[in-house]
Amino acid sequence: MEASRIAVAGGSGLIGSALVRSLTADGHRVVRLVRGAPRGADEVRWDPERGTVDADGLAGCAAVVNLAGAGVGDRRWTPEYKARIRTSRVRGTAALAEAVAGLPEEVRPRVFVNGSAIGYYGETGDRIVDESAPPGEGFLPQVCVEWEGATAPAQEAGVRTVFARTGLVVARGGGAWGRLFPLFRAGLGGRLGSGGQYWSFIALHDEVAALRHLLDQEDLSGPFNLTAPEPLTNREITEAMARVLRRPAVFTVPAPVLRAVLGEMAGDVLGSARVMPKRLLESGFRFAFPDIEGAIRAAL
Repeated sequence: MEASRIAVAGGSGLIGSALVRSLTADGHRVVRLVRGAPRGADEVRWDPERGTVDADGLAGCAAVVNLAGAGVGDRRWTPEYKARIRTSRVRGTAALAEAVAGLPEEVRPRVFVNGSAIGYYGETGDRIVDESAPPGEGFLPQVCVEWEGATAPAQEAGVRTVFARTGLVVARGGGAWGRLFPLFRAGLGGRLGSGGQYWSFIALHDEVAALRHLLDQEDLSGPFNLTAPEPLTNREITEAMARVLRRPAVFTVPAPVLRAVLGEMAGDVLGSARVMPKRLLESGFRFAFPDIEGAIRAAL
């Protein structure tokens, strides 16, 4: 994609901030969606919980990237926080999709890349799944279905729409690995539960590169799994962390303890998701860090 105006929602998060840096470095003009009063022409006001956005600020943007949403792992899943997880994604996405669809065709963004997650598939056990698999059962799959479905107005208006179903991002600055790195450095790392559950990971570098790929390739639409091509078990990842950081990983957090501490969210930690990036690979994307040790070293 030639240098363009690109609107980004969720630009202050782990993935969003890395994407903004990448786009800016290549000469794109990033328009940030912000909750407060805009401080300049490169900010557009919106309120994802209320479902409002200043649509005029999106006019002339070549693309809209929506990575906004309350953090799934930030708090215990109380009924109130589960409602916030859902609302921040579904209502915010619907607002953006409606705003994009309502713009005159000559100034309407050509592509809408919307965040999603491999939580779409729910518990897969040892079974390998790709983008052709149906949604799983439970809270996160249902949120993902509604999240993706909220893009309907943009799709109906003819805007190329992509769902970036992201796995566990290997990075120091946040997400699951943002919590794991300090524990392993302190020699307190170890497997979670049985350790046999599959974790589908992706290096932050590859996550950003994949998003850029989805923006640039004009023939791509629909769901894409943003995960490395070699999902591993929690036990294998624990061993890799110990090797790279040269620290022991002898501790085990039993499943009952995780459930007592995390509540319903423990199901996401103990659950198994063996997800393959079939469509991403078929589209010609190549991973810089396809293996876990490379991803960990890249994060360091």
